[in-house]
Amino acid sequence: MMPHSQIHNLFESVPDGHGGEWLTVLAENKNAKIERIVSHGHASPDGFWYDQAQHEWVVVLRGEALLRLENEVEPVRMKPGDFIHILPHVKHRVDWTTPDEPTIWLAIFYNESL
Repeated sequence: MMPHSQIHNLFESVPDGHGGEWLTVLAENKNAKIERIVSHGHASPDGFWYDQAQHEWVVVLRGEALLRLENEVEPVRMKPGDFIHILPHVKHRVDWTTPDEPTIWLAIFYNESL
């Protein structure tokens, strides 16, 4: 987790690698967590679906991605500025992220009681 009372930049210290995904917890407490996610040519493994008990609000800040929701026929194409609210237990996966630059996401996970 990032230290308090210091200025940080979401676009600095971006991992330089392909085919991976890196998570940085920026802040969290018992009801919420904020993460920077960096994907570089990443896709979820075949057959893998995220299934979370918390709400997830996520925005793409840089790059692009194809996000698939379990009950949707077509994936959602996300580009910088696009965001989505994923309800608890809505299964989803990443089908693709840009291979020529990192895709940087900001994700906020929170409980219903927030």
